Amino acid sequence: MSPTREDVLETLRRIVNPATGTDLVSSDIIRALTVEGDKIRFVLEVDPDHGKAMEPIRQAAVEALEGIVGEGNVSALITAHSSPKPPDLKLGRHPTPQTGPQKVPGVERIVAIASGKGGVGKSTVAANLAVALVAEGKKVGMLDADVYGPSQPRMLGVSGRPASPDGKTILPLRNHGVTLMSIGLMTREDEAVVWRGPMLMGALQQMLGQVQWGNLDVLIVDLPPGTGDVQMTLTQKAEVTGAIVVSTPQDIALLDARKALNMFDKMGTKVIGIIENMSTYICPNCGHEAHIFGHGGAKADADRLKLPFLGEIPLDLDIREASDGGAPIVVSKPDSPQAKAFRAIARRLIDDGIV
Repeated sequence: MSPTREDVLETLRRIVNPATGTDLVSSDIIRALTVEGDKIRFVLEVDPDHGKAMEPIRQAAVEALEGIVGEGNVSALITAHSSPKPPDLKLGRHPTPQTGPQKVPGVERIVAIASGKGGVGKSTVAANLAVALVAEGKKVGMLDADVYGPSQPRMLGVSGRPASPDGKTILPLRNHGVTLMSIGLMTREDEAVVWRGPMLMGALQQMLGQVQWGNLDVLIVDLPPGTGDVQMTLTQKAEVTGAIVVSTPQDIALLDARKALNMFDKMGTKVIGIIENMSTYICPNCGHEAHIFGHGGAKADADRLKLPFLGEIPLDLDIREASDGGAPIVVSKPDSPQAKAFRAIARRLIDDGIV
C-alpha cells in the first residue's frame, strides 16, 4: 500500500534538525511535499549558514523514506536562500476602495463553492471538482477563502509558503494540476487566524488581485460556511460566474443551504446548481444501501426552486481518506464510482458552458 502524507510526515518527525534540536516537521523547513503513489518529493528550506550541515540530514530523510517506498522513489532538495527573507506580504490589511466587481487578470470564470453550514463536505467537493476539471482538460485554480479553517493545502497535498518577488505579487503553489492559494500556506497548520471582518475582507481582496494566477479557465473559490463577510466581499469585488451550493440531505443542513441560496439571490449572483453530498452509504461488506442523513432532500429543493441539480456524492470512507492523504479520490482512484461521480459533475459544468 502506498504511504499517505501523514505516514511521510510521521517518518520525518523521527529525524532531528541539528540547527534547532527539533524534528524536521516541527522545525517548519519542509516545503512542497507531494506524495503520489510511491513517489515522494519535498524540499528542505534552511538558513544559508546551515546549508552544508543539513546534507547528512537530507540523506537520512531520503533513506528513511526509501525504507517505505523503495530505493529511487524519494527526491529531496535543499534550498538555502542567501538573500533576505521573503518580503512581508501583510495579508489581512483592510480592504481597498474599488468601484464594482472586477475581473481577475488571466481568469476566465470564477465558480464559488458554498454551503449554509459547516460539516457538509464543501471543501472535499471543491477539491475533487477542481481535479476533475483538470482531468477534463481545463486549467484550474483554487482559492481557499475559508480563512478561519483553510483545508485545501492538506486536501491537495500542498505545503510550503508562496513566494513574493516584490512584497506585492504572490506566486501560488501547484499540485495535481491545480494552482492553489490559501491563507493556510502562510501559517502553521495548527495556528489560528484571529482577525476581525475588515482584515478578512482585505485578505480575500489581496488573494484575488495580487496572486499571479496565470491563465485559468476557471478559478474555484472554496468559501467558508455561512453567509458572511467573505461571501459578500467575493460577490462585490470579483466578477463571479456563479455559485454551487453543497448540502447533505439532512433537514437541518437543507435549512441552512436555503439561506445560502437566498444570500446569492440578494447579491445578484447566479446559482449554478446544488450538489447533494453524503447522499447514500453502501456497506463495503454486504452491499446494503443506507441513507444515514436521508436522501433526495437537495434534489427536492432544487426542483422546488427550479435550480439545476448537479448530482449526488456518496458518503464513503475512501473519499475521506484520499482527502486527508493529499490526493483527492479523483486523483488517487480515478476509476472508482466515487471519482466518476465528481467527473460527471465536472463534465456537466463543461457541457452547460459554465466552465
